[in-house]
Amino acid sequence: MSEAYFRVESGALRSEENFLSLDDILMSHEKIPVRTEIPIPRLGAFFPERSGGADTDNTIPQGSKLELPLWLAKGLFDHKRRILSVELPKIYQEGWRTVFSADANVVDLHKMGPHFYGFGSQLLHFDSPENPDISQSLLQTFIGRFRRIMDSSQNAYNEDTSALVAKLDEMERGLFQTGQRGLNDFQCWEKGQASQITASSLVQNYRKRKFPDLDH
Repeated sequence: MSEAYFRVESGALRSEENFLSLDDILMSHEKIPVRTEIPIPRLGAFFPERSGGADTDNTIPQGSKLELPLWLAKGLFDHKRRILSVELPKIYQEGWRTVFSADANVVDLHKMGPHFYGFGSQLLHFDSPENPDISQSLLQTFIGRFRRIMDSSQNAYNEDTSALVAKLDEMERGLFQTGQRGLNDFQCWEKGQASQITASSLVQNYRKRKFPDLDH
């Protein structure tokens, strides 16, 4: 008998991603603009138009501008050695931060980046003087959009919410779905349709271990 698949929670809002999470795997492959501060050998095999070819060990010259997946940029970045410098994606720059501070609800976050909060949190790994402003913008954007997301999940139960959900990033979509599931469970309970409440498997296993000890 096949067991149900339980979604692994994302760790992208912390310092490191959870590589058992499909969301984090997809997020870590999003591209970030960088500039090489030293020649980087062998990387040119992935960027043949930027390298000197096999004769130069496929070295990417110093000063080259590339777009690397987040996981590779984090791997190459070193706080002591200036291997590469990172440019902020436009959605996290000052111009867009001003838009978010004016009215975050009007922005289509999924179009801008399906993992807006997780990807933005990972940008704080790099030494940018704008990091405090980025972190504050991420927090205020989430606060500004959270109430509308949860209100919609509770008050638009029988309505078409596809237009709203299409503008949410993946974390916000998860919150919206959680809100709707909670409302559905509550309505089932009100109608007497709730399933019988049973002890969790953790509690049952604990009791199986504990009770034999009491017999001695």
